[in-house]
Amino acid sequence: MTQAFKLAYRNLGRNKSRSLLSALAVGIGMALLLLMVSVLEGEMSGALQNTIRLQSGHLQIRPASYDENKISLKWEDLIADPQRVADQLKTLPQVTVATPRLIASGILTVSDESKGVQILGIDPDSAANAPFREGMLAGEFIQADDHEGILVGNILAEKLDLDVNDKVNLLVTTADGDVNEQLFTIRGKFTTRTPGYDESTIFMPLSKAQAITGTNNHASIIFVMLQDQSQAEDVAAAIQSNDYKVLTWREQNVFITQFEDYANAFFVVLYLIVLGITATVVTNTLVMAVFERTREIGILAAIGMKGRGIMAQFLAEAALIATGGVIAGLIIGGAAVAYFTIYGIYIGDYGVTGVLFEDRIYAHLTLENTITLAIVTYVITLIASLYPATLAARLEPVEALHGAGE
Repeated sequence: MTQAFKLAYRNLGRNKSRSLLSALAVGIGMALLLLMVSVLEGEMSGALQNTIRLQSGHLQIRPASYDENKISLKWEDLIADPQRVADQLKTLPQVTVATPRLIASGILTVSDESKGVQILGIDPDSAANAPFREGMLAGEFIQADDHEGILVGNILAEKLDLDVNDKVNLLVTTADGDVNEQLFTIRGKFTTRTPGYDESTIFMPLSKAQAITGTNNHASIIFVMLQDQSQAEDVAAAIQSNDYKVLTWREQNVFITQFEDYANAFFVVLYLIVLGITATVVTNTLVMAVFERTREIGILAAIGMKGRGIMAQFLAEAALIATGGVIAGLIIGGAAVAYFTIYGIYIGDYGVTGVLFEDRIYAHLTLENTITLAIVTYVITLIASLYPATLAARLEPVEALHGAGE
């Protein structure tokens, strides 16, 4: 076996440029695969984590009459005395955060411009608001006793030309179906780096949201974060009640899972195209080598070398090309992934409803994906060499020598 690889190395050295280009083609193919896999992994994991920390939490406690297709402020569709429920949840060792939130619809008006928004009534002191506090761009975060202040997303502020301390009019749908209207002051601007969220969401203290909507001491949800998201199903099973619905992050983010499945299917096609091109280059290289060495193959066969020995010779050459290509792919692909892990790819507002994509996608490559792609690339390269190796093994000595002489 060692002798076969020594001969393979010598034979590849006969045409160094072609051999290096073949290995480089394998390397570039693998590098592209590494980059595509890491971008897809980063995109989907980023969207899921954004949705969890901003919107769904690891768990949500909802009223028993909860309907995901509508936002209802009727008292029977809300959680009564939500702080009491949140305090009970905080006693569980797995729970790190439990806080009530009220969700309402409204229209923000300034001058002659208006925009439909989602109003989120929050407990300003809750640790669940860390992403919003960290994303403050201007002004100050709202206080629990602030009855005239709101926070707006930077995208919404840009579109309506709003700044800190500006006055805006807010029309809000109430629990009895009427509309309440009040003038508010913008206390601050925030960004979550998810354009769809920052364009449509405003924050106000929970007590004020309850007062303006007439939902006294009621909330839409209890937002719950756990020590580990893998605990969600177990905790949900432990706190099930006839009075509430307990939804895990998986149940709330089915669309993201489905979206990821479709994206994976699309990328599989791209993987096959890239690997197909790589395999074609390797096959072409070794077929050319067969024709260039027809006389040599004929001599080897004439002195008694078996077909499988000749075949093994070409497979050894393919193995060396694959090894060099995989190493080059790891270097090139690793450098590209490292760059996009740090700087990301700017995509702006991706515009997919129900998925909170950031304005940048950051690559995320796992060891498992790296090993899998390296093995797949190596195997595909060897498979691509089977045709030229078989072609060489089937050459008859007399025909090979006669063909070479012509």
